[in-house]
Amino acid sequence: MSFENLGLQEALLRAVKDSGYETATEVQALAIPAGLKGLDMMVSSRTGSGKTAAFILPALQKVLESRANPTAPSVDEKGRRKVQGPKVLVLCPTRELAMQVAKAAQTYGRHVPGLRLSTVLGGMPYALQLKQLSGPLDILIATPGRLLDHMQSGRAVLDNVEMLVLDEADRMLDMGFIDDIKTIADRIPATRQTVMFSATFAGHVGRLAQDLLRDPMRIDVASHTDTHENITQRLHWADNNNHKDQLLEHLLADKDVDQALVFTSTQRDADWLAERLQELGHSVAPLHGGMPQGRRNRVLMALRRREVKVLVATDVAARGIDVPTITHVINYGLPMKAEDYVHRIGRTGRAGRAGLAITLAGRDDVSMIRRIQQFTTQQIPVAQIEGLEPKSQEPRIFPPRPGGVGGFEDRGARPAWGGKPGFGGGKSFGGNKSFGGGAGRPFQPRDGGQPFNRDGGQPFNRDAGRPAGFEPRGDFRQDSRPAFDRAPVDRGNDRGFAPRGDFAPRNDRPSFGDNKPSFGQDRRPAGGFDSRGPGGPKRSGPPSGGPRRSGFGR
Repeated sequence: MSFENLGLQEALLRAVKDSGYETATEVQALAIPAGLKGLDMMVSSRTGSGKTAAFILPALQKVLESRANPTAPSVDEKGRRKVQGPKVLVLCPTRELAMQVAKAAQTYGRHVPGLRLSTVLGGMPYALQLKQLSGPLDILIATPGRLLDHMQSGRAVLDNVEMLVLDEADRMLDMGFIDDIKTIADRIPATRQTVMFSATFAGHVGRLAQDLLRDPMRIDVASHTDTHENITQRLHWADNNNHKDQLLEHLLADKDVDQALVFTSTQRDADWLAERLQELGHSVAPLHGGMPQGRRNRVLMALRRREVKVLVATDVAARGIDVPTITHVINYGLPMKAEDYVHRIGRTGRAGRAGLAITLAGRDDVSMIRRIQQFTTQQIPVAQIEGLEPKSQEPRIFPPRPGGVGGFEDRGARPAWGGKPGFGGGKSFGGNKSFGGGAGRPFQPRDGGQPFNRDGGQPFNRDAGRPAGFEPRGDFRQDSRPAFDRAPVDRGNDRGFAPRGDFAPRNDRPSFGDNKPSFGQDRRPAGGFDSRGPGGPKRSGPPSGGPRRSGFGR
């Protein structure tokens, strides 16, 4: 749909045309008319779909309309100039995203005469923010924490807000801003228009929307299950960290790399990797939340001016970087949440351009790869680089089933409850790991009896007794209390039962078989501890502080 058919005023249409846009995206075509009507909205749209313009253009039109029809007096009863506060308030989770929104507001509001715009962010000087808040404002873009500070000091006046926008609402709630958002919303007139943009409206995000919005219009344009047609995804398995470094060096040496965004899991990794790549001759800079805001701004400006070819960043940059020349996104460290993967790869392939998203993963990352594929309901194609093929066998991850439920399994995975593979009939527990070892052997009694068949064999009946040779272990035993806590039970020929722990004399505990040690036999090594004894620590690797092996050979 053309922007001319959306009901925008001439000043905004000129700005849109100057920016090179003639046709609105799907989310813009749906959200802009509803925003101009003053409707509350719940909007889900993937990154890079033009959602910022979907709420900034209606916000700018609201500014133009308020100037044509002023309602609040500019002076008080004593003739002093009043601080009227903004007409539009936009809340963002991160400073980078807030700055991106501010840039879009300046771009689309270039023909709005005397547009008064302010940003209130952490890490920026208080004096400048106080000066901006004391003067007349049209649009205020802020992060919740810093805005709440100014509200408590009485500097931020929100009495005239007519439109409240929550951008990336799910991210703000993940960062713990839910109480701040509710406090801010309580200080804004109840007659306002409220617009929420979020990747999902399930759980706590949906409950917040129910509290803040009135009869909202639901717009679901794109979700995390989209195929990202213009983004090619690849997965490279690495044997260890050294192998991963070699893969990264090879990828960055590709002549097709215009600008690359490399994601790490921690701030320390970002600084270390940026320093290492710089030693290799790359034009690189780090970006993470531990840097001062001024330095972060300079890094982003250098990236946009193409002075930096490789940006090494944490997830603080996943929602807020809009640089069309980024051709490659490389996940050197995997995200903490599966949905952050979608926002990471969305930094490339912007505005219809082609992009490449590459993930470097090791054996320790199998569970996160599984969750990402389950979240996106897509399988990431596995690729190899000639001469850098992994020496270890790659983990087996089945493709997701339709609907993103279950269907994932890796070789050697332990059952969901931590039992041993082969126990039970191989039923799927929780749609994730195989409970019972999948293709494991059916249970065989130790005294040569018939196997216990869950489907067609003898049923488990507590009143009629158990099949010969079958005795559930652990939490499945019916009478699992200590011996001194219950009356003796005559079990007849039911061998193999003994209370666990120290509730029976060690020498009186019966054996589980002719050639096997007694269940309670003292097997602790000299001067050591029981490897799997009740209440004792498990021997699972080197002591604290010792070396830790990484890679597939663990």
